[in-house]
Formats: sequence, C-alpha cells, structure tokens
Amino acid sequence: MSALLGKKIGMTGVFDDAGQYVPVTVVHVGPNFVTQIKTMANDGYTAVQLGYEEKPERNVNKPLVGHFEKSSAPMLRYVREVRTFDDAKVAELKPGAVLNVDDVFHEGDTIHVIGTSKGRGFQGVVKRHHFGGVGQATHGQSDRQRAPGSIGGSSYPSRVFKGQRMAGRMGGEQITTRNLKILKVIPEQNLILVKGSFAGAKNQLVKVVKG
Repeated sequence: MSALLGKKIGMTGVFDDAGQYVPVTVVHVGPNFVTQIKTMANDGYTAVQLGYEEKPERNVNKPLVGHFEKSSAPMLRYVREVRTFDDAKVAELKPGAVLNVDDVFHEGDTIHVIGTSKGRGFQGVVKRHHFGGVGQATHGQSDRQRAPGSIGGSSYPSRVFKGQRMAGRMGGEQITTRNLKILKVIPEQNLILVKGSFAGAKNQLVKVVKG
C-alpha cells in the first residue's frame, strides 16, 4: 500500500536535533478501512478502495450502506481508490482491513500530498495573475489601478486569443505538492508532522502518497 487518506489539521513548528525551528503541517492520517479490492480479473485494473472518517448511518444512502456492510467496514464519509500495480501487495489486503498511519509511513519518508487549494471565488487579474495594474492614479486614471488593460488586437486578429489571462474563478483546484519530508509520526493519534506546507484548508481531505 502506497497511500492513505487523511485530513489537514493545521500548521505549527518544532525544533529539530540541531535546535533549528522548522515549520510543519500536522496531518491526521487514518485509520483507513479497506472497502474493496479491485483486481485485473474482475475490474480490468488493480487498485485498493479506501474509506476514511466514520459518520452516522442515517447520513449514508442505501447503496453505500450495502457496500460498506459487504466489506464489514463502518459507515465512512470519504471513499477513494489508490491505484497500485503490485499484485503481491494487493493479495495481502482483505476487505475490512484497517490501516493505521504507522503501517505505511515512517519518520524520514518522502511523500507527495494531494489536496484542493482554497477557493477564492471570482477574482480580478491583480490577485489571480499578479498583474501590476495600469499606470498610476495621475493623468486622469482615477479608477484603473487594478484594471487588466488591453486584451487583444483591433483590426487583426479581431478576436481574443484562447487562454488570455483575465478575471475569473480562483482556487478550488487539485494541487500535488511533491517531495515533502515526514519529520515525526505519532501512531497513538494517527498523526504525522510534515516539513513545510501544502495546498488545502484546515480540516480538508488530503491523500498522502509515499514517494
């Protein structure tokens, strides 16, 4: 198994062995429940379906209730697949198995974290694309400081090119932050301390992939 589902708790800092202050992100990883095993014979590909964070059965629809009961797993809020092509690892797991953080991750491991960036709503070009604005507030330009400026030609090409940087919705995109280092694993609470930061708001679902 090369990945687990978790939740971003927030950021803090710790002192390393050399006495240096290191900013870290606290991630709650696991327990994850194996809800289904995808095999090449039955599904055409190999993967492990994981569930994370229990929730009341009254908030789960009937198809998912049957799916969880079939694997002897509790009712879960998040279900994701982890693709793997190592049949030997898949053969070791059974539906209903529980995976904790120390079953996969250890101190010093390199990981990739897949999260969703914070949604910023509809934003202008200065915030979204770091434009500098159009001129100063003098010479009659009293309201143009954060304007995008010209967006295309006149007689030629008489259109705006696709992909032009303009105002629009910002954030809410899947972002993978690679090559992060695990500084500490706290198995009693299923927590890991990751050096640095990655995309995502507090209490947001993330997928932690072992590098």
